[in-house]
Amino acid sequence: MTRRPLLHLLSALGWLPAAAAAQTAPAAGPDKLTLDAAEWQRRLSPAQYRVLRQAGTEPPGSSPLDAEKRAGRYLCAGCELPLFTSEMKFDSRTGWPSFFTSLPGALGTRNDFKMIFPRTEYHCARCGGHHGHVFNDGPRPTGKRYCNNGVALRFEAAA
Repeated sequence: MTRRPLLHLLSALGWLPAAAAAQTAPAAGPDKLTLDAAEWQRRLSPAQYRVLRQAGTEPPGSSPLDAEKRAGRYLCAGCELPLFTSEMKFDSRTGWPSFFTSLPGALGTRNDFKMIFPRTEYHCARCGGHHGHVFNDGPRPTGKRYCNNGVALRFEAAA
């Protein structure tokens, strides 16, 4: 089977999100932050650099943000752009902080073919830092699960 029929089959089975067909970026997003690798390494911890700049994944259950219950905002650890609020968070029982939607214009997406089947990777609209993948198995009202690496986030508690 060639790649195109395989992608059609995966899509028909619901294993390929409709959004995976194209990359997206916010229409009126924030000003871009572009730094060289040395500057990112200076600003980020080794774990943050591996996830945000090299599209790594932290081990499940390793982030204290997975259990965070306070009201507040979740910011990109690379550039401080607000990505999610505590009202968007839910317990997915996956071991990673999960959200059913994001703040408008905060994220861009692109296809990720690193696994056997294509996935939709999402990244910060300002700095391009990798945060995780979005799946179609989340709660209402969106049915989405933005599965985020906790190390890629900074939590800011509400006053």
